[in-house]
Amino acid sequence: MTEPTPVPDHTGGGADTVAARSTSVPVTARDQGGGTNGHVGDRLARRLSVATAEPARPAAGRDQRSGDEVEAGIVALWQAFGQRRDQELRDRLVLHYAPLVKYVAGRVGTGLPSHVEVSDLIQSGIFGLVDAIEKFEPERGLKFETYAMQRIRGAILDDLRAQDWVPRSVRSRARDVERALERLEAKLQRTATDAELASELELSLDELRELFAQLQMTSVIALDDLIGAGTAQASLAETLPDDRAEDPVAALVDQDSRRQLAEAVERLSDRDRVVVTLYYFENLTLAEIGKVLGVTESRVCQLHTRAVLRLRTKLTEQA
Repeated sequence: MTEPTPVPDHTGGGADTVAARSTSVPVTARDQGGGTNGHVGDRLARRLSVATAEPARPAAGRDQRSGDEVEAGIVALWQAFGQRRDQELRDRLVLHYAPLVKYVAGRVGTGLPSHVEVSDLIQSGIFGLVDAIEKFEPERGLKFETYAMQRIRGAILDDLRAQDWVPRSVRSRARDVERALERLEAKLQRTATDAELASELELSLDELRELFAQLQMTSVIALDDLIGAGTAQASLAETLPDDRAEDPVAALVDQDSRRQLAEAVERLSDRDRVVVTLYYFENLTLAEIGKVLGVTESRVCQLHTRAVLRLRTKLTEQA
């Protein structure tokens, strides 16, 4: 009996991926309904039956044989999916190549800020993997992993750009400024001035300052990031000032000023103290205070002026 010709592997599945799927992936065309792909199903069925009938071999041989069977199963799965675009077949391919998404998301995430979650990148990459499976053409002889990684990376970057509120042109200018600063500091061995940076970028000082104003919104930090060291660590949100909160220093100064003013008022003469109390604490007018004291309004004005001068002198002495 003539040995059947092996089906070429267009998927390019790695050894790690194949080994991870060895217990759940083997698929034949017969499993998916037979029909036009029956020869591949018969060939896989014969290989599986022979493997069951053969005596036990060393572990390395069994692992190699299991890997070959999984690769053949993936080839058959791709052929079945190419003949009928069944959702169940696509889902099985997605599960098989899912580790690619985690790998690409990890590589992309290394250059992103800490507030970007890798799980969000993986979620975006799954859509790229599904799109790659839908559009992949095995008959071209390309490795699926190479094609899929580009589609996954593109899907992740597209999602990141969609969430970014900063225009891409501003991001590009920010990178230009960073590279110019690196070149200047490496050449000058010191911090570059604004004039030197503007000359390097071929801009005027006004244009450079306008560019800095645009780049301010590109700097983002998470409020839950910890700052400080050791036991003094605190989140950034805990260090932000509350404009509506009372300033404790101002409250202490005000309290001390009130105490000093009260002591100064106590040292005034009886009449001066009555004038200050009625005018500032009882909110009486000078005419009303004159009626209380039995003097004219002009005399009350003189008493008030004298009391204020004495208070000012006493407070200055205490200070």
